[in-house]
Amino acid sequence: MDQRSDRIVVGLDDSDGGRAALRFALRDAARRDASVEVVAAFEPPEHWAATFGGLAARPVAGIDDVRIAVREHAVRVVDEVCRQVGSNGPAVAVSAVAGAAGEVLVNAAREADLLVVGTRGHRGLASAVLGSVSLHCVLHAPCPVTVVRPDRAADDHDHSSGQPGNAAVEHTAVWG
Repeated sequence: MDQRSDRIVVGLDDSDGGRAALRFALRDAARRDASVEVVAAFEPPEHWAATFGGLAARPVAGIDDVRIAVREHAVRVVDEVCRQVGSNGPAVAVSAVAGAAGEVLVNAAREADLLVVGTRGHRGLASAVLGSVSLHCVLHAPCPVTVVRPDRAADDHDHSSGQPGNAAVEHTAVWG
């Protein structure tokens, strides 16, 4: 019998969609006794220098400094959302990984049972199309992907809600 517990990977950025994805992942993990791996992807400093050209002459923070800062921020967000959800069940690990968000999340999900990502919460025509990161994950992840829209309370900048049923969730199974 396989004693391995389920593993849920969730992409976290500083958006309402990212927080909604984390809430969903925590609740789902508690329901099925899974662990949660929170992954915060960031572009490496050399990408910033190349993108902004003229700023390249100025000192740019080292990748380790950026990784530490991104991870510390992600831990604060995870702590806040765990308090809101009342989550004291699932084991949660937090990492910050340099690279394009879609690729980072797909790589992190290699041994996962589920990948959870948020959307940016666009309205109108833009809401009919997944964002580039969520679309990349749906198309390339080696496991099922759940894309979570920000809930209504998040639209009002009230991050304390997240009651079951508030988040509109789209399930997309991708089997590699």
